[in-house]
Amino acid sequence: MDRSTHLDLEAAASGFPAFQTVPGALDAGVLVICDHAANAIPPGYGTLGLPREALERHIAYDIGAAHVTRALAAELGAPAVLSTFSRLLIDPNRGADDPTLVMRISDGAIIPGNARIDAAEVERRRRLFWAPYRDAVAAKVEQMLATGAPPAILSMHSFTPQWRGVARPWKIGVLWDADPRLPQGLLEALARDGDLASDEIGNNEPYDGGLAGDTIDAIATSRGLSNALIEVRQDLIATPEDAEAWADRLARLAWPLIVPIEAREPQNWGSRVVGGLRGPPPHTTPA
Repeated sequence: MDRSTHLDLEAAASGFPAFQTVPGALDAGVLVICDHAANAIPPGYGTLGLPREALERHIAYDIGAAHVTRALAAELGAPAVLSTFSRLLIDPNRGADDPTLVMRISDGAIIPGNARIDAAEVERRRRLFWAPYRDAVAAKVEQMLATGAPPAILSMHSFTPQWRGVARPWKIGVLWDADPRLPQGLLEALARDGDLASDEIGNNEPYDGGLAGDTIDAIATSRGLSNALIEVRQDLIATPEDAEAWADRLARLAWPLIVPIEAREPQNWGSRVVGGLRGPPPHTTPA
């Protein structure tokens, strides 16, 4: 990539905001985030060499997750932060040094615009898109901490009904690392909800919630904040009506778990993947 191309990309990206915020009460006791909310590719990057219909697939974003996020935030009266760019450009839910930060192949699809990416371009995407989103989430957390009402963090994602030809039985998964406060309560509430069979509720399924450097790890675990990453199967939230129904359910089940402030006080539970306690979180008492 020559210097003029670099300058063109910088200029095009300067008008592309990397995140969107949804207003809500800073003392609501919960912040909702959505790492893979959008399938947009910023100007200057075209479609990363993919046919445009490929951007409608799950490889580009978490289908339905953005709608659930906005509806859930509205139900809880809480703020939300959502990414605005496709994870094919750069994945905001990966650590800065994660080898899957920029995917060259995703679920069998070669990403031509990433195939020969060099370190300078990875760093450019980190600076222009990944870091502003992460910084926006961190800034909102700090604003909420400053009210004296530490927030729990709910991270909304969605997953495919099948993976590599194997059907996934779960309708919803609760992912977590070492802090059990919010995840255990949600798992128990989902089990009591009546219409979900035990094998339809995933405890750290279809993925493990312990991922070093992901958004929850960097923003919530590092501060000792109660958190859970929620995965809902994409076919169950593909329409606005279904997404809103799941948002209603999650708001109803989560609300009793986040109301008591003692359930949200920063506590250092450490991390299964980083190893042991991390030392005091940045805010052991609200700022």
